[in-house]
Amino acid sequence: MFKIVKDSAKSIREKCKPVETPISKEDKELALSMVDYLIKSQDDEYASKHNIRSGVGLAAPQIGIQKRIFAIYYVVDDEIVQYALINPKIIQNSLKKVALASGEGCLSVDNDHPGYVYRYNKIVIKGFDAIQDKEVTITARGYDAIVLQHEYDHLDGILYYDRIDKKNPNKEIENSYLI
Repeated sequence: MFKIVKDSAKSIREKCKPVETPISKEDKELALSMVDYLIKSQDDEYASKHNIRSGVGLAAPQIGIQKRIFAIYYVVDDEIVQYALINPKIIQNSLKKVALASGEGCLSVDNDHPGYVYRYNKIVIKGFDAIQDKEVTITARGYDAIVLQHEYDHLDGILYYDRIDKKNPNKEIENSYLI
């Protein structure tokens, strides 16, 4: 089990270093173990027994490792969405924005930070996926794009609440929608 680094830690705000290529066995195993953590965190019995919070994404700096690695895992309409991305890079994005109506959460953040976190509705992201053991290009929209961008932000030391309008947290912006 990983110990989750909280948002009060200085390290969570540091920009992560790229992972050396070719990808080492250790870095690949780390990425895969991050996916495993997320799967277990979504098992209510396991999570309760080990006192961990359920999560859909986990970035390496959240477990004290300053490398450009993150994992996502969740199930939508009986379809599994999972990646263990190493050295991801967003190469394209839409102009249209999207936000979760209920706001975002984070394993590293214990306090509630209500407000809209606007992100690109569509992104194209490239990286090495440890699950598929190859370079991939992912086109994501809506919720999938939100999750990928949330984890990607962690690699640059950005937390979701940094993106909330401080003066008007529930401000609706032009060319955007809520899900």
